[in-house]
Amino acid sequence: MSEQLRKEQEERLERVWASPPGWRYWSAVNNTEVGRWYTLTAFGFFLFAGALALLVRAQLAVPDNTLIPAPLYNQLFTLHGTAMMFLFAVPIFEAVAILLLPTMLAARDLPFPRLSAFGYWCFLIGGVFVCGSIFFNAAPDGGWFMYPPLTTDPKLSGIGADIWLLGLSFIEVASIAAAVELIVGVLKCRPPGMRINTIPLYCWYVLIVGGMILFAFPPLIAGDILFELERMADWPFFDPARGGDPLLWQHLFWIFGHPEVYIIFLPSIALMAMLVPTFARRKIIGYSWIVLAAVGTGFLSFGLWVHHMFTTGLPAISLGFFSAASEAVAIPTGVQIFVFIATMLAGRVVFTVPMLFAAGSLAIFVIGGLTGVMVAIAPFDWQAHDSYFVVAHLHYVLIGGMLLPLLAGAYYYVPLVTGKKLSDRLGKWVFWLMFAGFNIGFMPMHFTGLRGMPRRVFTYPSGIGWDWLNLVSTLGAFIFATGVLLFAWDLLWGIRKRETVSRNPWNAGTLEWLNPLPGPDFGVRSVPEVASRYPLWDQPDLPREVDEGRWYLPDAEEGQRETMVTSVLDSHPIQCLRVPGNSFMPMICAILIGASFIATTYHLYWTALGFGIAGMFGIMTWLWRGTAMIPEKEEKMVGRGLTLPLYISGHRSVGWWAMFITMFGDMTAFASLVFSYFYYWTIHEVFPPLGPDGAPMGPGLLWPAVAFGLLALAWGAMLWARARNTAGSAMGLRLGLGIGVLAALGSGAAMLWAPWQAGLAPTTHVYPAAVWVLLIWAALHLALGVVMQGYCMARSLAGKLTTRWDIDIHNVVLYWHFAAITGLVTLAVTALFPLLA
Repeated sequence: MSEQLRKEQEERLERVWASPPGWRYWSAVNNTEVGRWYTLTAFGFFLFAGALALLVRAQLAVPDNTLIPAPLYNQLFTLHGTAMMFLFAVPIFEAVAILLLPTMLAARDLPFPRLSAFGYWCFLIGGVFVCGSIFFNAAPDGGWFMYPPLTTDPKLSGIGADIWLLGLSFIEVASIAAAVELIVGVLKCRPPGMRINTIPLYCWYVLIVGGMILFAFPPLIAGDILFELERMADWPFFDPARGGDPLLWQHLFWIFGHPEVYIIFLPSIALMAMLVPTFARRKIIGYSWIVLAAVGTGFLSFGLWVHHMFTTGLPAISLGFFSAASEAVAIPTGVQIFVFIATMLAGRVVFTVPMLFAAGSLAIFVIGGLTGVMVAIAPFDWQAHDSYFVVAHLHYVLIGGMLLPLLAGAYYYVPLVTGKKLSDRLGKWVFWLMFAGFNIGFMPMHFTGLRGMPRRVFTYPSGIGWDWLNLVSTLGAFIFATGVLLFAWDLLWGIRKRETVSRNPWNAGTLEWLNPLPGPDFGVRSVPEVASRYPLWDQPDLPREVDEGRWYLPDAEEGQRETMVTSVLDSHPIQCLRVPGNSFMPMICAILIGASFIATTYHLYWTALGFGIAGMFGIMTWLWRGTAMIPEKEEKMVGRGLTLPLYISGHRSVGWWAMFITMFGDMTAFASLVFSYFYYWTIHEVFPPLGPDGAPMGPGLLWPAVAFGLLALAWGAMLWARARNTAGSAMGLRLGLGIGVLAALGSGAAMLWAPWQAGLAPTTHVYPAAVWVLLIWAALHLALGVVMQGYCMARSLAGKLTTRWDIDIHNVVLYWHFAAITGLVTLAVTALFPLLA
């Protein structure tokens, strides 16, 4: 290839992927750029939450302190925990993954950059809304776990609980959106030759944690729905006087809350899995073992939630089961740590600042793990529960298992993002200040807790053995904060004065270091074919070949953003995907939907409905203009004699996978609502309760049967519409869609009419409230299905949905499979179960 041709190709690529000069950061839709802002925003919330923690420690430094009044103190510790867990720990993983994956997978971009941008704006708006509440004395004050009944009474908790519930529900939308992007990106956007068993370990962790998000966050969303319905509509899900139970919230919260600890921990371990082989100067030992251990950790993490509830009076068999599971999770966690130690022992370790943080994290995390085994034993937990011993344990796990590995990753990967290194000299100061400050701050809390100091108290009397321990803890917190501020200064200001480093400054073996530094906003110059887990070590000519455009997609001849789609297991090329460019629509849609959540918080329901409808129209506009774009030709030559289609549909397309993964998360939320229904059955002698006629209450059989018949008709009509479209009949497609719309509307109306005509008043008892929630959930899914059917109809009439261009109908039919399952289970539970109970 001539030098002139190579330069022309590079200029074309840079021009195609460049952000517009005006409003660059508002409209940019590129995962590299989104990842940068996502990361900086999450770090900003970390600094905010840390400042709140320092105020808490200042209040507890001496006994009988009057620095901070009790109401404000409650808001401080609640918002500290909320911001750290929801606005930093999980978002920083997603932000870093969005930033790193395109280069790590040698892809131009992940498949849904607009979805990433939408998630970022949801995260930013929700985070500012929740954190900003403290400046108006309206922050939540019931703890980051928001236990009822204190928080379900608006008179006791004020508007802060609504801000927490609706603000975090909106933020969870961002988390799930990012999880979909990351899972599909790892499965479908790998370079040729990178089989599923050769992907970088970081990608394995992204897959596992993304799957965990889909199963952990929806139960909290389901709980938020029940919680907000009790606060706003007086539906008694947690009111024992009307059949509810406050413990249900604890179950739903900790089904989310304990896996979240591993959702936080595993991505940081993933960073360790990338830098340890680099500085040990050898490939990871036990690749398969660490993958299996990570999968095992993720799986077991969902069986531990009850160890947060040992003091609630559970049966002994439950205590034994969950205690054993809580101890068992130490096994796969230990395997991962021993793999790192074995790799370092077998290699020749280069002790750098990243390795210093990595070693420190292992030391702190092991201490946290040992105290975790202690609180997993029920008799000990009964003594230490809700004491400062648990505060110490939690922070040893989170700081050692998440923050210090994250900082190791920051010192390792900052050159990849900025082209410049952080200071080694300052880095050592940062480490020792944080390491010493943390241990000085949190080690005494073990003894404070064992001496009986409860959590969440804003002051304490002198002379009971807590005074000097709290003073030492406060001193340690400020030493730790000094290290954090020194890191922030170096990252945001000090780095600007340093020179650009050369390509691959650490001599790493994985593909994220393939580009020259600073790298382009698009992933790689051309997509290479790889043959090992450490291609930069095993294919030394690869950087030169990529620079010269000798691999796939070396150019942007048609002036379009493109990336390569490959098969899930073997990574065979199957499509050249057209990636949508810059747009304001993700930001606009996030603002509209965020406004809907915020208006609901202040009980402005009609305003919220208006913003919600506007947001829905915005999303439809976004999809119409930027998704499933019809190319100007069927296929194109992508290099090295390979020709790929520009458009595919069905299970091979990234859109189908995104719908499939999203609906799995949706089904998890639905399963949590069904779990809630049967939870009430387990705690009541008679459930459903008996009506005035002595028979079990229920919606009857007639209208649920009508709803079921119409639901089956709507689902069948969609299958028929897809078949007719495949056969080339546009009229058949439209007829099927029309029948499906009418049947779905009829089914949803019958579902809502069933409890209404049966006189089930949701404010009188938890049973009718649970029935209403399930039926409303199913009816709303049918309504969303109708919107999708209308979208397909409009696409067909506009000539954008045809036999050849049919991705929309395939994805909508996939949605209807899940909607039909939801409706069928709902009708069976609400109509048939009362007859069998």
